[in-house]
Amino acid sequence: MSELIGDARKRALKELIRRAHAGADIEELKAEFQEKLGNLTPVEIAQLEQELVREGIPREEIARLCDVHLALFRESLEEVEPLAPPWHPVHILMEEHQRMLEIAEKLRAAAERLTQSPGDAQLLEELDGHLKHVEESESHYLREENVLFPALERHGITEPPQVMWMEHDHIRSLKKELRRLLAGREAGYEKRLAEFSLALSDILMGHFHKEEKILFPTALDVIPQGEWPSLRADFDDIGYCCFTPPPPPAPRGPEKKAASGGEGRVALGTGEFTPEELEAVLNTLPVDITFVDAEDRVRYFNQTADRIFVRSKSVLGRTVQNCHPPKSVHIVERILEDFRAGRRNQAEFWINMNGRLIYIRYFPVRARDGRYLGTLEVTQDITEVKAIQGEKRLLDDRAGGGEAHG
Repeated sequence: MSELIGDARKRALKELIRRAHAGADIEELKAEFQEKLGNLTPVEIAQLEQELVREGIPREEIARLCDVHLALFRESLEEVEPLAPPWHPVHILMEEHQRMLEIAEKLRAAAERLTQSPGDAQLLEELDGHLKHVEESESHYLREENVLFPALERHGITEPPQVMWMEHDHIRSLKKELRRLLAGREAGYEKRLAEFSLALSDILMGHFHKEEKILFPTALDVIPQGEWPSLRADFDDIGYCCFTPPPPPAPRGPEKKAASGGEGRVALGTGEFTPEELEAVLNTLPVDITFVDAEDRVRYFNQTADRIFVRSKSVLGRTVQNCHPPKSVHIVERILEDFRAGRRNQAEFWINMNGRLIYIRYFPVRARDGRYLGTLEVTQDITEVKAIQGEKRLLDDRAGGGEAHG
């Protein structure tokens, strides 16, 4: 077997993928691949797909043809089995994969039975229970998007996480449609439930296979072993679905204390704080805030008791474009460009989420001389605020734990 190396190897691989995209026979391409190139590692596949996107192949096309890539390189990936201890983020994600597939199969089977017994109350209750478990798996995707993907990006793997995020959004759309069908029960909904349940099961199986054969082995290869305990801590902050993983091993040696601000104070134009006071004030604000600097990198977020959208320390230093689903990145970039150019001073959106009204605003942050320093995102649950009527004065608040003075 003659094995190409370096740039020649990359060119040959790209040519094979382009021919696969054009509809060439996969079996013939596989034989040619084995003859000319031999085995391919998951990291090489990840880097290859990323280069193809940079050279102009749309990310959507890469996502659509991921299965073609897997078929082309199947023999190279057959022996790939990412191994990690039970406490490890990769092991946790893979364990969740198995349980999520089991739930999806139960949902599919119950939906199929409903087509034979329309209106069966017991089946409808069973379907609702399975779908709730499917919906509770959202933390799985949030941990990948907010912890694993940023870690991969820091080590040069940028496009595969974006492709996986696109699939996450497809999975979310299927879950929403399943809930809508089950809640609405419009004419013929039983057949649609069965179709969408099958679609969900199929996409999960394919999606998890790509992650376990390409994304996770790549992560284990490029992310240093010493970083994984910190990533696990971020996993813990977001929370789990399906099962509770075992705790990570205790750190060796004396545990390092968090950096302290010492006795110094942060002097501002209208007063000053100790670092402890400043952090506590920011965390006490009745809004979630995230600051993105002038280079579009996330530099800070506060940690309120009831944060609305997930944030983990893994996003610090990540570009804000990579913190949003691919389908909305162009909107984010337009807002940032308008802020830089001074064309607008606010962007606002509001959404309904779990029965709550969420108000999201973006503001440009400028220095005294007008220089653009970054953007502040402010998110607030305004459900109760919208319901306020009449007035309540300071002296009216005597029943809530002591008389107010002012």
